[in-house]
Amino acid sequence: MITQTQTVSLLLGCFITMGPLQEFGHAQQNGPAPDTESDSSGDWLQWGGTSHRNNTPSGSRIPVKWDIETGQNINWSIKLGSQTYGTPVVSQGQIFVGTNNRHGYVERSADLDAGCLICFKESDGSFLWQHLSEKLATGRVHDIPEQGIISVPLVSGKRLWYVTNRGEVCCLDTDGFGDAENDGPFQSEPVAENSEADVIWKFSMMEELGVRPHNAFTCSVTCSETAVFVVTGNGVGADHQEIQAAAPDFIALNRDTGELLWKDSSVGEFTLHGSWSSPAYGVFGGQAQVLFPGGDGWLYSFEPAGNGAGESKLLWKFDCNPKQSSAPGYRGNRCEFLTTPVIYKERIYIAIGTDPENGTGPGCLWCIDPTIKHDESDVSATVAVDSHGKRLVRRFGQAVDPTAGEREMPNPDSAAVWKYTGFDFNGNGEIEKEETWKRTLAAASIKDDLLFAVNMEGYCVCLNAGTGVAQWSHDLWANSWHSQPLIVDGKVYLTDEDGEVEVFAAKSEKVKLGENHVDNSIYASAMVANNILYITDRSRLYAIVSEQ
Repeated sequence: MITQTQTVSLLLGCFITMGPLQEFGHAQQNGPAPDTESDSSGDWLQWGGTSHRNNTPSGSRIPVKWDIETGQNINWSIKLGSQTYGTPVVSQGQIFVGTNNRHGYVERSADLDAGCLICFKESDGSFLWQHLSEKLATGRVHDIPEQGIISVPLVSGKRLWYVTNRGEVCCLDTDGFGDAENDGPFQSEPVAENSEADVIWKFSMMEELGVRPHNAFTCSVTCSETAVFVVTGNGVGADHQEIQAAAPDFIALNRDTGELLWKDSSVGEFTLHGSWSSPAYGVFGGQAQVLFPGGDGWLYSFEPAGNGAGESKLLWKFDCNPKQSSAPGYRGNRCEFLTTPVIYKERIYIAIGTDPENGTGPGCLWCIDPTIKHDESDVSATVAVDSHGKRLVRRFGQAVDPTAGEREMPNPDSAAVWKYTGFDFNGNGEIEKEETWKRTLAAASIKDDLLFAVNMEGYCVCLNAGTGVAQWSHDLWANSWHSQPLIVDGKVYLTDEDGEVEVFAAKSEKVKLGENHVDNSIYASAMVANNILYITDRSRLYAIVSEQ
């Protein structure tokens, strides 16, 4: 349990520039919580299960122990490629997961370095079909060798949408060519066989919009009833100095046809490095919003229908970086996002991060109220002003230069509820290095008002989702990358780069229930569908069940 002293330490440590928590002014929760569970069938249809991106599926009797050597609780396991970052999704008896082509399930392409979206049978893991995307000829600057598909697909009915390593937003028939039909307007599949994907439509962001990514396309799309939302991935060049192309940062496509509905270029020249994040979608106080984390470290909210003329309609924007952060990457602490917003009880939770090659560095986890302003306002916690108190025009890099008399001031339009940058867990009156929150690649997960988040250094914290007050912490003693915590059946599953899976009770007190391992590093999120636990390591997918 936390003490009054620890609570005071949190407020002092996390809000030094802001003053007390009350100055944020928006701690009250609004209305009933929207549904964030999986659909009634028990399937898991996109990254985080729903457009709220909260990895909290329904499930019962989910095991806390298994053994890959003896096969204890292992229903089946299957080989993937050599580099797997994609969390699987499950729909109507099928499993879909992105990887690379190292295993070579399709003979005609077995020797290619390519991205693969593979479809397996849910009951036994048998191979059904795959969609193969050859690597871009430009190489590492746009498409790192051996990295494969990083995007997690979205499935609805018999349709699947995802972003390939070539920057193509593809809509596929979930049956592949198993239904003996070539569906949709796209008829140019190289081979129409049972082991191949049936493409319904394809939209190339590189060809149609001029997008040029930095290293990789990573967006895991989400949708409304009519549109698919995509972070385009536009990024800087190999010199890490300027964006390669004046291309849109965010787009919406018609779900059925792939037609471009609207586009937005808000980030543009302010891109710090890459655009490696994914959108979320929700309805807040009756207003639908699509949330785009930008490559500039700002979170943007848009009207999902756009402005009706092919362009975006901004609702609000929020700067998630400190105003005095001076440079992107390893040299400073200004960051972009590699994660996605999570929606819980009409609040938004998001943390900054950066390319792991730039080091861990200081981070920040925010709770934001999306109902404050819908008039294109800057609803950041603070604003940058000059020595006379006049608001500064936005510029690249450092927003506030104290040597010039510039400073940050509380924003009267702030939508910030709280932020977390560290906590005095040992009670010695200061937040030490290991207690400081670092950059993260993984989204938080929230259940019963408890938030669990893991940063790149493998440091997990449990916070009160309403107040941001810390409950407990745990060091995994290994780096943790894109692995969003899984909360299910009263338990929390945490994974790391050493291939370890630690299980805790989903409570405000720290109670460890089990520790397990798999054969390789884990870069994807654990997930549950139909009471089966799925763990994806770099080269294998495990289906884990409870003892009968």
